[in-house]
Amino acid sequence: QVQPVESGGGLVQAGGSLRLSCAASGRTFSSNTMGWFRQAPGKEREFVATISWNGGRTLYADSVKGRFTISRDNTKNAVYLQMNSLKPEDTAVYYCAASPSPSISRNYNSYAFRGQGTQVTVAS
Repeated sequence: QVQPVESGGGLVQAGGSLRLSCAASGRTFSSNTMGWFRQAPGKEREFVATISWNGGRTLYADSVKGRFTISRDNTKNAVYLQMNSLKPEDTAVYYCAASPSPSISRNYNSYAFRGQGTQVTVAS
């Protein structure tokens, strides 16, 4: 079992950068697919990015491709989301999630273990 805990959110000006971290407890972290999702006020939760257990495969939402980078460090049980060129529409609560399946997925329901989220606010 993996328990993700997000950190690194905050307030940033449009065009700025933030790096989100997700520390995940559990001995099986290195075998889990990890994903980032977000939910803006009044909107449904949406997929942001995912990374396979060894970092060999990544997938991004079209809205963040080229601006966000997902990475992981299995020696630290951590996954990261580097967010550059932030836009006001990136404002949301960002969630980290873990899936024991080796298949990367955009579907939040595929991720059995979810964090509580961290707020990212991008001011225009």
